[in-house]
Amino acid sequence: MKIVVLDGYALNPGDLDWQGFEAFGEVTVYDRTSFTDKQEIIDRIGEAEAILTNKTPIDEEILSAVAKLKYIGVVATGYNVVDVAAARKRNIPVTNIPSYGTDAVAQFTFALLLEIANQVGVHNASVQQGEWQRSTDFTYQKTPLMELRGKTIGLIGYGEIAQATATIAHAFNMKVIYWNHRPKKAQEDWAKQVSIEELYQQADIISLHVPQTSETEKMINQKTIARMKEGVILLNTARGGLLDEAAVADALNRGQIFAAGVDVVSKEPMTKDNPLMSAKNCIITPHIAWRPLETRERLMEIAVDNFAAYLAGKEKNVVNKERA
Repeated sequence: MKIVVLDGYALNPGDLDWQGFEAFGEVTVYDRTSFTDKQEIIDRIGEAEAILTNKTPIDEEILSAVAKLKYIGVVATGYNVVDVAAARKRNIPVTNIPSYGTDAVAQFTFALLLEIANQVGVHNASVQQGEWQRSTDFTYQKTPLMELRGKTIGLIGYGEIAQATATIAHAFNMKVIYWNHRPKKAQEDWAKQVSIEELYQQADIISLHVPQTSETEKMINQKTIARMKEGVILLNTARGGLLDEAAVADALNRGQIFAAGVDVVSKEPMTKDNPLMSAKNCIITPHIAWRPLETRERLMEIAVDNFAAYLAGKEKNVVNKERA
């Protein structure tokens, strides 16, 4: 069996291996494949019966040109890079990797919040540049510092990552409120479900944990920002398209939003003209919340397990179960 990995570098930049897949057939690994050159994608898939993709798009046109393809494994949780309907029509199962990075992403969400609250990077840079050595005082600060105790964090979405984030927030003695598009009762008595309007009005920190859909795209926009507390902190480790980035940048520059911490943007790699690049008090990281070695090891294990289950006729983590 021929197996092609279209963009393996993101998952495995050299600290993992592909042996799990090599046990099933001939594996060809491309570190990167053009997201826009469909002919390159088609040529690289070629005669393959199975492919793995992280962000390389697979659409109707591509599927119509690769007749031998029988399996698509998305090595990520989000699978919007694949035209699932087109795959369904051809009876091609599409699998994804749910729940592999719950703790890592929750941890990173708080890393962003703690950087905003304590500005460790700014103060370390100050010391490294000699300011403390030149100071006449034993202590000084470059920015306002913040204690999280008693602050209200509002979680938009209450899936596994949001719940893990809530647990961390509770450990910091924060108040936890959340909104979910389908009512979901929290198991913990310290997490309170509220309406989206109540969340906007009450939260000192808003953290996004929903998928990007037609309903959630640009849900943080000029109108919704106007309903938030002045000086709110905004965190996004979910999907970049949830933000109207121009509106968020404007609110940061005006102080309506005190600070933002984002690990995702609408177009990745980030473009030079993204308005968040020049916005005040905006921390941006290059989509790394999911990237700890331990997390990627888990992702690889699940990807191999998904493929083994498919070959055994016991499909799992299939996102298009009802097929032609």
